[in-house]
Amino acid sequence: MLTEGEVVFLLDVDNTLFDNDAFAEALGAQLENWFGVEHRTRYWRIFEELRAKFGVADYLGSLQAFRAGVEDDPKLLQMSKFLLEFPFAKLLFPGALSAIAHLRTMGRAVILSDGDVVFQPRKVQHAGIWDAVQGAVLIYLHKERVMDHVQKRFPAPHYVVVDDKPNLLAAMKLVMQEKLTTVFVRQGHYALAAGSNSVTPPPDLVIERIGNLMTLNSSDFKVRP
Repeated sequence: MLTEGEVVFLLDVDNTLFDNDAFAEALGAQLENWFGVEHRTRYWRIFEELRAKFGVADYLGSLQAFRAGVEDDPKLLQMSKFLLEFPFAKLLFPGALSAIAHLRTMGRAVILSDGDVVFQPRKVQHAGIWDAVQGAVLIYLHKERVMDHVQKRFPAPHYVVVDDKPNLLAAMKLVMQEKLTTVFVRQGHYALAAGSNSVTPPPDLVIERIGNLMTLNSSDFKVRP
């Protein structure tokens, strides 16, 4: 059985602790309201092109590219305010911060997220997540590829990773094997996508909501035989 100090909990952000699908809907609605359907579509096309090129969701970089053709529209500069001053805390999933507090009674809670180095940290900070984990935040382009870095930053005999993307959980499990327990949170469009329940290796644990972590204790995170 795991005891305090013997486990590091690695928590994803988007669609795990924070409802990023709802954020994207709000952003799309704002773009359509201010610039119209065509420009909203153009923004998301730019967004997907940049994500395919650089492997990261870049909301600010997409806005920078989006400015072409609307530079004389005074609402363009207000979009930066919309993004940077968005009330991120309002889109935390119910029980998200309580779940972090619960995990901290059993070990160290660490944020492990993909993202850029400007917008993603701001989201984590302004949502209250940064303080909840006492600044233990890691943000990479492809977190499943840097598990060696994660282990050097936060050494422990065992890790638990909580994420809404089963393919990433599987990739991490293949690297760390029995040193890692994977927890799949069935939230958001990635979690509900076709094939999400057929990855190999499958998650060690499956929960429907992040708040369900509060029903688990240290014995639920035992290393699998």
